[in-house]
Amino acid sequence: MENASYVGLSYQVALARQMDVVSNNIANLNTAGFRGEREIFEEVLEKATNGRKISFVQDRGIWRDTREGPITHTGRTYDVALNGNAYFVVDTPEGQRYTRDGRFQLGQQGQLITATGDTVLDARNNPIVVDGADGEITIGQDGTVNSQLGQIGRFQLVRFANEQQMQKAGDGLYTTNQPAQPANDDVRVIQGSVEGSNVQGVVEVTRMMDISRRYQSTARMIESSHDLMRRSIERLGKVASA
Repeated sequence: MENASYVGLSYQVALARQMDVVSNNIANLNTAGFRGEREIFEEVLEKATNGRKISFVQDRGIWRDTREGPITHTGRTYDVALNGNAYFVVDTPEGQRYTRDGRFQLGQQGQLITATGDTVLDARNNPIVVDGADGEITIGQDGTVNSQLGQIGRFQLVRFANEQQMQKAGDGLYTTNQPAQPANDDVRVIQGSVEGSNVQGVVEVTRMMDISRRYQSTARMIESSHDLMRRSIERLGKVASA
């Protein structure tokens, strides 16, 4: 009976972690470029005192949904969305980071920056700087930034062998120890648009309700196990005193 409680508790811990992931997905329904996440569970076998093996559940990690989010037209000059497997490269105080959040703007020195102030890098690892005299800015599907006076630069677009190994660094940024590779030629940059979150709100709310029901069901099972143990101990006490 104690084993049943331990198994139930391990399941509740896993469900609580799963609820955290779902809650984070819902909180980022409107976050540009956000990728939804899922829990990965595994079975852990432990030996019991009677020699049998007990099956526990444990959350092993997180799997990221790398499907693209919907692209919304904004009409803003420096908003850019990526269509295809690629990331923008930005320079931060902690080093280079990668993002799909293309809500860019101009900094005080004319450099292209992210919504949080990090500098967007071009194909040569230099900032993309726009001068006030450049006139109308257009961004080609290949990531080339052009003005009426000529080409200003080109976005550095990269990809990675395993996106699941990329780690979140906050503010829509990712970091990884993998070497960055040039993005494929089929990647398109779309000016005046932003990629939204790929999280489906209805699906996540349904998952949250299901997790809540399973948690409550497990809690009732643990309580029933405790009641059974308590009654067994009371009966044994009566037999011993008879």
